[in-house]
Amino acid sequence: MSLNVVNLVGRAGRDPEVRYFESGNVLCKFTIAVNRRTRNSDQPDWFNLELWGRNAEVAANYVRKGSLVGVVGSLKLDSWQDRNTGAQRSSPVIRVERLDLLGSKRDNAAPMTGSYDDEQF
Repeated sequence: MSLNVVNLVGRAGRDPEVRYFESGNVLCKFTIAVNRRTRNSDQPDWFNLELWGRNAEVAANYVRKGSLVGVVGSLKLDSWQDRNTGAQRSSPVIRVERLDLLGSKRDNAAPMTGSYDDEQF
C-alpha cells in the first residue's frame, strides 16, 4: 500500500503563470506560503503548485498574489540536468487535484468562494 496525499492552506506568493497548449490542455503554476508555527514567530514554508485543466483555468481567473487557497494533491519531484554543470537537479512540486478558493470578496475584486475538483469536470 502506498499513500501520497498533500493538504495545504496558504496564500499565493505571486500571480499564477498560465500556459495553453495546442492540444487544448492548460497548465497553471504558482507558489503558496504556509505558516509554520514556531515558539518565537510564524515562519512560512513555500510550496510550488502545478494545476491542469479546469483547476488551472479557475486559478488563472480567480487567484492573485495574496489570495487564500486550500489545495489537495500529491507530491512529485521534477528532475532535470543542469545545463551549466551537468549535475542532476530536482524540485518538489504539488500536483493539485482539488482547489478551494477560501478568501472573501473583500480580499480580492473577484469572488473567492467555491471548490473545484479535477474529477468533477
